[in-house]
Amino acid sequence: MTTPVKDVRNLTIAYIGGGSRGWAWGFMKDLAMDADICGVVRLYDIDREAAQNNQIIGTKISAHPEAKSPWRYKVADSLAQALTGADFVVISILPGTFEEMRSDVHAPEKYGIWQSVGDSIGLGGFMRAMRTLPMFVEIAEAIRDHAPEAWVVNYTNPMTLCLRTLYHVFPGIKAFGCCHEVFGTQKLLCAMLESEHGIAGVERHELYTGVTGINHFTWLTSASYKGYDLMPLYKDFADKYYETGYLAGKDDNWMNNHFACAHRVKFDLFRRFGLIAAAGDRHLAEFMPSWYLRDPETAHSWMFSLTPVDWRIKQLGERLQKSHDLVSGKEPLEMKPSGEEGHLLIKALLGLAPIVSNVNVPNRGQIPNLPMDAVVETNAYFTRDRIEPLMAGPLPGELQTIIGRHVAVQENTLRAALTCDRELAFHTFMSDAQMTLGLEDGKKLFDEMLEAQKKYLPKEWFE
Repeated sequence: MTTPVKDVRNLTIAYIGGGSRGWAWGFMKDLAMDADICGVVRLYDIDREAAQNNQIIGTKISAHPEAKSPWRYKVADSLAQALTGADFVVISILPGTFEEMRSDVHAPEKYGIWQSVGDSIGLGGFMRAMRTLPMFVEIAEAIRDHAPEAWVVNYTNPMTLCLRTLYHVFPGIKAFGCCHEVFGTQKLLCAMLESEHGIAGVERHELYTGVTGINHFTWLTSASYKGYDLMPLYKDFADKYYETGYLAGKDDNWMNNHFACAHRVKFDLFRRFGLIAAAGDRHLAEFMPSWYLRDPETAHSWMFSLTPVDWRIKQLGERLQKSHDLVSGKEPLEMKPSGEEGHLLIKALLGLAPIVSNVNVPNRGQIPNLPMDAVVETNAYFTRDRIEPLMAGPLPGELQTIIGRHVAVQENTLRAALTCDRELAFHTFMSDAQMTLGLEDGKKLFDEMLEAQKKYLPKEWFE
């Protein structure tokens, strides 16, 4: 039975979340600047005012002189209304508030445990998962009931566990996760070609990179440009800048930019494992023992920042102000591509322009020495109504041990979140790579951090 051809000028996209604004605006602009597809975007957010503001901004984007496609934006009253009849679903939510994240990131600091991000792995990532996964159970059930044939694009962290939950609840779901961390490493390779070899103007999509691993702990197994092997060049690059770091463009102010780094962790991991670590140093550091995160001074010696939650709150306030200014017309719209590939992957799934991109999907053998069904990140071929993961091959022994441990922790995290098993949750919390506490202090910290999530958790956790 063949899948009916969709009317690419009359699509329905359900956008769940988007109240944080940045992701939503970039996606809206990408849609508007693409002449090949058009339709309606239904906006659903538990913060209805945020959805209404995004409706106004989306409508302005569609009316912009540089827009090539007049998308329509509507606010949905419920998740079911947003999903019914949707061809695609985009999930971009902030699970809880930054007040809960304050506990995720900063509560462990009282015990000498430091985190640079705290949203995917580590003690903060674990607690974020506890409050996020019940939300994704609800979303998965709603997709199953109202849009079972839709393609689902997830941007929410913890990426791996969000995808794993969607497939656990609704095995027939067609979901994948997008992350731009690999893009950043590809851009670093382009910068290397220019600064070290005088080859200017290379765009990241001109490179071919083999991808393997799990989200935010992803690795390039190969890299080439027009047939030239970049791995030996990267070895020289890593050796040259191992001590000083590589500072270029926005990274020059890494001390003032809580998302920037000088790539020293990447270079160190390359020298250890012979593969290119393909995420920001802030993420990579959290997957290893406390080599890079023993304390803030250690992190700074590796030339990356810890991201305080107060800074995130300040940044959110700036985005909220920008939202008001865009709605009122005080600030003009600037039309430029986001650099993300979400709309390109949608086009590929519509059969318009097949593409190869890194993507998070369940393991179907693309990494044969990781468990089947664990969510992994590799390249995949996107074509009409189909994603074909590309075989990445087995992970090298030492990396397989490290990544395999994280996969096991993530599987136990999923089980604990879905069953409200406090004992399993505690033992999983204690098995994290960053954990340095004994059982007594570990239990105190676990209880404190779980209590901070209380309003988002089922009552069974506290009975």
